[in-house]
Amino acid sequence: MKDRPPSSYGAVYVPPHHRLRSVITCQNYTSSASFDSDSNHSSVAATATCFQKPKLDYISPYDDGVSEEGSDREFDSYSQQGAGPSDNSEQWKRNLTMLSREKDKQEFISRDKKDRRDFEDIAALASKMGFYSHLYAKVVVVSKVPLPNYRFDLDDRRPQREVTLPLGLLKRVESYVTEFLSKKSWSKENFSDVSFSRSSSSCSIATDGLFEAPEPLASSKVVMEKVLWRRSLQLRDQQRAWQQSSEGREILEFRRSLPAYKEKDAVLSAISQNQVVIISGETGCGKTTQIPQFILESEIESVNGASCSIICTQPRRISAMSVSERVASERGEKLGESVGYKVRLEGVKGRDTRLLFCTTGILLRRLLVDRSLKGVSHVIVDEIHERGMNEDFLLIVLKDLLPRRPELRLILMSATLDAELFVSYFGSSQIIYIPGFTYPVRTHFLEDILEGTGYKLTPYNQNDDYGQEKTWKLGKQAPRKRKSQIASLVEDALKAADLEDYSPQTRESLSCWNPDCIGFNFVEHLLCYICENERPGAVLVFMTGWDDISSLKDKLQAHPLLGDPTRVMLLACHGSMASSEQRLIFDEPEDGVRKIVLATNIAETSITINDVVFVLDCGKAKETSYDALNNTPCLLPSWISKVSAQQRRGRAGRVQPGECYHLYPRCVYDAFVEYQLPEILRTPLQSLCLQIKSLKLGSISEFLSRALQSPELLAVQNAVEYLKVIRALDENENLTVLGRYLTMLPVEPKLGKMLLLGAILNCLDPVLTVVSGLSVRDPFLTPFDKKDLAEAAKSQFSRDYSDHLALIRAYEGWKNAEREYAGYDYCWKNFLSVQSMKAIDSLRKEFFSLLRDAGLVDSNSTSHSAWSCDEHLLRAVICYGLYPGVCSIVHNEKSVSLKTMEDGQNSVNSREAKIPYPWLVFNEKIKVNSVFLRDSTAVTDSVLLLFGGSISSGDYDEHLKMLGGYLEFFMKPAVAEMYQCMRRELDDLIQNKLLNPKLDINTHHELLSAVRLLISEDHCEGRFVFGRQVLKSTKPSVTSTQPAMASRTESGPGGDNSKSRLQTLLTRAGYAAPTYKTKQLKNNQFRATVEFNGMQIMGQPCNNKKSAEKDAAAEALQWMMGETRTGNEYINHMSIMLKKSKKDHY
Repeated sequence: MKDRPPSSYGAVYVPPHHRLRSVITCQNYTSSASFDSDSNHSSVAATATCFQKPKLDYISPYDDGVSEEGSDREFDSYSQQGAGPSDNSEQWKRNLTMLSREKDKQEFISRDKKDRRDFEDIAALASKMGFYSHLYAKVVVVSKVPLPNYRFDLDDRRPQREVTLPLGLLKRVESYVTEFLSKKSWSKENFSDVSFSRSSSSCSIATDGLFEAPEPLASSKVVMEKVLWRRSLQLRDQQRAWQQSSEGREILEFRRSLPAYKEKDAVLSAISQNQVVIISGETGCGKTTQIPQFILESEIESVNGASCSIICTQPRRISAMSVSERVASERGEKLGESVGYKVRLEGVKGRDTRLLFCTTGILLRRLLVDRSLKGVSHVIVDEIHERGMNEDFLLIVLKDLLPRRPELRLILMSATLDAELFVSYFGSSQIIYIPGFTYPVRTHFLEDILEGTGYKLTPYNQNDDYGQEKTWKLGKQAPRKRKSQIASLVEDALKAADLEDYSPQTRESLSCWNPDCIGFNFVEHLLCYICENERPGAVLVFMTGWDDISSLKDKLQAHPLLGDPTRVMLLACHGSMASSEQRLIFDEPEDGVRKIVLATNIAETSITINDVVFVLDCGKAKETSYDALNNTPCLLPSWISKVSAQQRRGRAGRVQPGECYHLYPRCVYDAFVEYQLPEILRTPLQSLCLQIKSLKLGSISEFLSRALQSPELLAVQNAVEYLKVIRALDENENLTVLGRYLTMLPVEPKLGKMLLLGAILNCLDPVLTVVSGLSVRDPFLTPFDKKDLAEAAKSQFSRDYSDHLALIRAYEGWKNAEREYAGYDYCWKNFLSVQSMKAIDSLRKEFFSLLRDAGLVDSNSTSHSAWSCDEHLLRAVICYGLYPGVCSIVHNEKSVSLKTMEDGQNSVNSREAKIPYPWLVFNEKIKVNSVFLRDSTAVTDSVLLLFGGSISSGDYDEHLKMLGGYLEFFMKPAVAEMYQCMRRELDDLIQNKLLNPKLDINTHHELLSAVRLLISEDHCEGRFVFGRQVLKSTKPSVTSTQPAMASRTESGPGGDNSKSRLQTLLTRAGYAAPTYKTKQLKNNQFRATVEFNGMQIMGQPCNNKKSAEKDAAAEALQWMMGETRTGNEYINHMSIMLKKSKKDHY
């Protein structure tokens, strides 16, 4: 499969650099002479004024049959003599008018220097005429559709890699490959009568009926009905006995005091008469604990208890666990009897469990094996207002399921949902409103807090210390001049605020307020104020994320009052924490001790901390957004919605009157949006699209168009293209064999690929650690006051340019310490998270169990981990999973520059002064303030070529391409052929192993030996080149018949040295003479660059300027000829090639 989109996109929008596009190139000449069109591309001749001859090329950067330069094929345009700004503006007006009339043309491209100089005027004109514009280095583009920040097809400096392998290594690898191919050929000849049926594979994944359950026989149905009837009678008798007991009557009395209980009959009536019921219950009404109980009690009383099955989804694991415990308690049962819960890695569920609380993901996993939810009578989706991606996906599936299951009941619940939106989505449904019951909560906004406490904000006391950023923060005490998104969104509201009723000091403080900061100092002051002046009661502090929580907790623990455990119980609550730690927030402290809980928005809904009286709300939450045009996720703090602010405020009044301190002005609250943007509109969709295909729900884009609020079509297209690139989907958007396996693994597709290849290549044990580590919170801790020590501790694990290998060593060390009961001390000494290590250990077991169920591994640990110590192989497996997350590593004088496909050049401060590898593969690229690459591993050329994406042949034997031409490799033809051969055989091995898990890979011993030898002894002896253009040859074999030069710069045909030969070659082909630029290096040597035909080729350092120019010319000759060769006949041949290249070029 090639890394490129299908030829037809239907209604899906694709950005210009990702699609077959029509380009108008701007070329201005002083004569009206026209040039021949490129016979390899469709072109349309058009006549324009001012001697303009536009050329219309259909170019797709992903089409490997087309020049990889894309629109770089156009040469620099030449402006008319004496043309002024007004003339240029008129010319562009005519160009854009022509573009608007051409329906099949998408964009207009110019390389004219004058156009780059006048870009602001051109952009204004384009905007006025309804076009989009962008200046890419030396190229001006005006388009009918939005343009991304970077276009690799217009980048002359994109990665081009010359690959070099030692001759001895090449011969050893070739001998292994030759031996393997001969054995393979012999096997085919001798076993040609044995056919291998893929559909009859022993692996159930290859069958279409994977998820279908067989229908029970009629006789067994009758027996089952009798059993259920007897069990239903038992459940009814047990329920009645509990309700009549003294303890049961006491709990029932409490339940009757809840507003939800007063609506019990209305709720049950609505559920019996409607397939969809929407319940909008205000905070404190008891809907989360009572509605599921009403249904269960009603079914049991109707002698249907044993046949009913109620699933209630919660957005978070802590909610599912705490609510199930509460409901079981109210029923007088132990957890796991009629009430249970199931979350990832944990669950309590018995044979008689009729009411199951679970996370939404658990229900989606069940849909994989039971598409009709057989036996389920009721589905309750709680906290639906949060609009997580899983919840929106579940709603689409359930909406399609309801007509096929008329007896199934769907209940949607939330405190603050947009009820009309859901009614319009599901059609006929009934809404029930339940009033809330909360004690009065006094609300204090920032201006009220400052006025009441006398605290004064300054530009210097609002900076927050975050460990790694501490030094940077201290060096930039004053607020930044450039406004962030957080600040700009409330700028107008702050200007219009009416603060006349407040003191001058308060108004002055507000004028200094920095919306970008949480204000740790202010929070600390306010907590002290509450502890010293307010009545007893717990404090719940809403923060944005783990960094805020951990940094603030460290700061508070150093405070004489707040850090005193005899006076303050300081706790944290975050989604990545272990369940046992999360439950601590419900514990009540001893008398005289105030509990302070630092939490994210996990504490907004569903969970009730009974003793909370005070709430501090920072007004922000870490929210992922997705820039589909630039294919980049962003993780930035953003303002919460009014609904979320109300939920946070309500936490203070659940069991007694409370106080809520909003750490932002009232005018900012008034500017909040009503509801948060749904997650499906602001995150990448790869995993979601894979789930859609696994459930056989048809076209991905068509299915998602039926969502409550459909995601952007470009985001859908990006996700589909990603799944095609990693070979989870074929060109028709159908699941491949690899894709079917990936749907079985509850991880991102890239991590699933790692697990599969680790199992196939017998290095599973460390791969389990890597995948588990990437699925939990980063185990490496960096306390703000021990940054240097933490970095030193981590460096002992990361000595070979790989975060993933460092993770493996850290886990193995912890595991060894655990055997000696020293795991906690090991984590403390090495700044590792005990919770993350335990989570990794649990996930490893879960993933191994899934792979064993799929038949890829057995219980024999020695077989599937025989090669676990081969770190080169581990890098290859990591590369296989993380591709296409790849960037080039280019070393500058003082820094390392990283370049990805979507971002272009990004200089970053690397911990290493030099990385002796050409490539990095990374787990995540995310934009915070800058673009960051997280969890990376350096790899060699051979690893990327053998374990990256599809390799396609370039325009001649020495040229290979990946990612549709973004990555280019140049090497000797024999080396290119070897890589392609090994890649084909390796892909076949992986495919056959997935189709037939019992396949013994030892039958491919020679192939695997060749692979392991190549990736272990490739020492990255190649180099990066830039601006190298491919000259197409009709006779590529000619290069292999010429004699070699003795010296790169010696005399030869065409002149007395390499400079003369290069000039002779170019002038014969009709090009201008080459020019040279020479630079003196710090070591007093000289390095020259030769420029011709828009290309720049750099030579090696030399002792003097003249030698440097000769060496650059020799480098250019060597590149054009493939190897250094002589002979008048070959010079003539190259002249003909250049002439043809020139003709193609125009």
